[in-house]
Amino acid sequence: MLAILSCAIYSCVMSSSLSPSEMLCFALYSAGHAMQQAYKPLLDPLGLTYPQYLVLTALWSADDRPLGSLAVQMQLASNTLTPLVKRLEAKGLVTRRRDPEDERQVRIQLTEEGRALQAQSADIARCFLERAGLTMSDAARLRDEVMTLRDNLRDEAELDPVRNDPVA
Repeated sequence: MLAILSCAIYSCVMSSSLSPSEMLCFALYSAGHAMQQAYKPLLDPLGLTYPQYLVLTALWSADDRPLGSLAVQMQLASNTLTPLVKRLEAKGLVTRRRDPEDERQVRIQLTEEGRALQAQSADIARCFLERAGLTMSDAARLRDEVMTLRDNLRDEAELDPVRNDPVA
């Protein structure tokens, strides 16, 4: 039933000819790009890229953790996250080490320099919100709506065996 409903939805979407500016997916895509560009001048003085900043914010909230746990939170494959972490390690902001209790796991931990960046970056979120013209409550509401959309799309993909079948 879900597959039939999904097909009906997709054929409806595909039969209409929307320009990119009329599509929700394009609005989200272009907003994401604009957000990264807005963060750039805020992060350049710290020598960070936007993805590196996101990894550090995750570590500031929960330091000394397995790479796999960080990958889940960041919603990245570990082979995508590893080069990011290696660049942070090269900058002296994190260390990577094998977990002594499970040699298969790599643990990521902030260095003193990495922890110090937290204080230096304290105003970044506020500056971004000002630039975006959003209040904290506006940003929280928008974040919640986007996360609901993401979760709904992820839930449907997990329930639809045809879309999840690598052979299909």
